Amino acid sequence: MTADKEKRRAISREAARRRRRVESDVFGDLSRLLPLQPSIRAHLDKPSIIRLTLSYIRMQALLKETETTGPNAELEYTVRHHHGVEVGVGGHFELVKEMEEFTPLDETNMYLKILEGFLMVLSTTGDMIFLSDNVSKYMGLSQTELMGHNIFEYTHPCDHEEIRHNLRLTAELGWSQKRDFVMRIKSALTHRGRIGNLKSTTWKVLHCQGRVKLCAASSSVSCLLLTCRPLPLSHTLLSKHTFTSQHGMDMRFTYCDQRVTSLLGYRPEELLGRSIYDLCHTMDTNCLNKNHLNLCLKSQSVSGQYRMLVRSGGYVWVESHSAVIPGIQPSRSRPNPSQPLCILSVTYVLSGVEEPSLQLSLDQTFQRYLR
Repeated sequence: MTADKEKRRAISREAARRRRRVESDVFGDLSRLLPLQPSIRAHLDKPSIIRLTLSYIRMQALLKETETTGPNAELEYTVRHHHGVEVGVGGHFELVKEMEEFTPLDETNMYLKILEGFLMVLSTTGDMIFLSDNVSKYMGLSQTELMGHNIFEYTHPCDHEEIRHNLRLTAELGWSQKRDFVMRIKSALTHRGRIGNLKSTTWKVLHCQGRVKLCAASSSVSCLLLTCRPLPLSHTLLSKHTFTSQHGMDMRFTYCDQRVTSLLGYRPEELLGRSIYDLCHTMDTNCLNKNHLNLCLKSQSVSGQYRMLVRSGGYVWVESHSAVIPGIQPSRSRPNPSQPLCILSVTYVLSGVEEPSLQLSLDQTFQRYLR
């Protein structure tokens, strides 16, 4: 009896070993099919292989809808329409002609470098179907660590409702529906740019812009294509078309540099104590309200394009990149956190003066009277 039991156990153990061997072979074959570097595939566990495989299958279903336009069409479209500005006319660009000599990988890397951020593809349920491999540069988390996971696992709980709102896709929206929002996401990067572990993550603010992509074949593969740029943005393009300002938490000016005079006609001293809402076109008040709310909740924000009134009449299109400057950090001697010091804004003037004869405020009327 004992010998039969031992025999059955030996047969069972051998069958289990055979199943594990077959399973390992299947996962090995599946891993080799993933479009990843061999060094990365070697460190993938079985759940990661399944997660990444499902993500690439969903991406394959998505790309079948646009295979006639090439694998980089969506990324190229997103870059060219970034901030609503075309890079060229009619789709024939000198830049693109030069890029034809590059390989697709070189071309993609160039687009990502121009973006100063990374690409993210989200499903309607918030699954991160795809992220460009440069995500680690900005988040300290690799592409394989994030793909297949849900965005809600990595974002701030207070931003979940806003993300859900942007993920509610319907067939009527189509490509005409733009998405522009700010969210906080976990980052493993330290202040010195080193990569830490997930236990020591901090919140990084991302400015996300993109469009809805609806697939005619199946709504289950409809997604949201986003370019994600970390804030604060680098302000290396400061020029005569840019001015800086400081505001209280109510958006009243406490400082403005001299360049505002040549751009808008206002002297810095006459703006002190006034609200930025006084200079905003009435129809763009909602844009500033959203920017102000993001600043109060998330400490950083990008306003999007809005119109700012010119002293002599008319308006110019601008975009403001703002951040809340915190007060003194709490310590043992000062246990209570202090109030924020101010809001620092860098405003980019994107156009010349439009409708110069149009008067939209008493300031403009007063200027015309003086002349």
